[in-house]
Amino acid sequence: MSEWSVTEPSKLTFDEPVSDLHVRLVNGTVNVVGTDEGSARLEVTEIEGPPLIVTRKGGTLTVAYEDLPWKGFLSWLDRKGWRRSAVVSLAVPAGTRVEVGVVGAAAVVSGIQGPTVVKGVTGDTTLVGLSGPVRADTVSGSLEAQDVTGDLRFNSVSGDLTVVEGSGHSVRADSVSGSMIVDLAPDGPTDVKLTSVSGEIAIRLPHRADAEVEANTASGSVSNAFDDLRVHGQWGAHKITGRLGAGHGTLRATTVSGSIALLRRPAHEEDDHAPRDAHPGTDSPPAAPAGHPEGDSGDNSVSGPGDGTTTAPADGTTDKKVL
Repeated sequence: MSEWSVTEPSKLTFDEPVSDLHVRLVNGTVNVVGTDEGSARLEVTEIEGPPLIVTRKGGTLTVAYEDLPWKGFLSWLDRKGWRRSAVVSLAVPAGTRVEVGVVGAAAVVSGIQGPTVVKGVTGDTTLVGLSGPVRADTVSGSLEAQDVTGDLRFNSVSGDLTVVEGSGHSVRADSVSGSMIVDLAPDGPTDVKLTSVSGEIAIRLPHRADAEVEANTASGSVSNAFDDLRVHGQWGAHKITGRLGAGHGTLRATTVSGSIALLRRPAHEEDDHAPRDAHPGTDSPPAAPAGHPEGDSGDNSVSGPGDGTTTAPADGTTDKKVL
């Protein structure tokens, strides 16, 4: 095992294969990018407060604070811990299994093909181009998922969910008061289940959708753009039911006091040559996340050897350093 204590801006390169990445951060930003390279790279561009402890044990790379364990992460409320911040970028092999925990920090994960787990207390998370299964749990942090083709699970108290060009097999989301905006691609999920207490739910379906639909609200309003679906109830509870296409997929949406809207993607958008909207009801293409120009892999902020980078030992020895 090797260990580093990072107290100032630093760069590290890990030549040994990395199969698991664990990151736990308070305030600041964490950016994880999947690459075709076999090595992993870490860059800390800003850091305040206690040191970040970086450990490599076998194929597991961990970047975290010593007093911030993964177990019980969402209940971590040590006020002394708020006097810390770091900006961390990591480039890892695309197949890496990723776990990211943030308290007040923004997280961006892109290009990962392995499973991804995100826990956030107040930090917002952006996921781009993930093909492995995704699980996200937040207290009040919001989640935006763009072009995620793996199964998506989201649970939150008050965090919002935004799915752009959703094309995974399934989307499952539960929230108490957070809103949900889900834009499904033409080849999108066949299993969608959204549940909220007071949050609003808006789902944009393909022009030629193929699903059994059931949407319920106890006291909210409903909006339906499909002639094949029926709206039940005029006062109080409302329900939208019916079959679209052959009904191969399943769409379930339930909220107690929030509104429900089922929107329809214009037919011309399903032409491969036509631009697709970033959000329902707009005419703009999906915007690249901050720090990720369109067409960029997003790993330019992580520098390689030859520019002040520290290369991790690859001989299996135990090494502890202060950077």
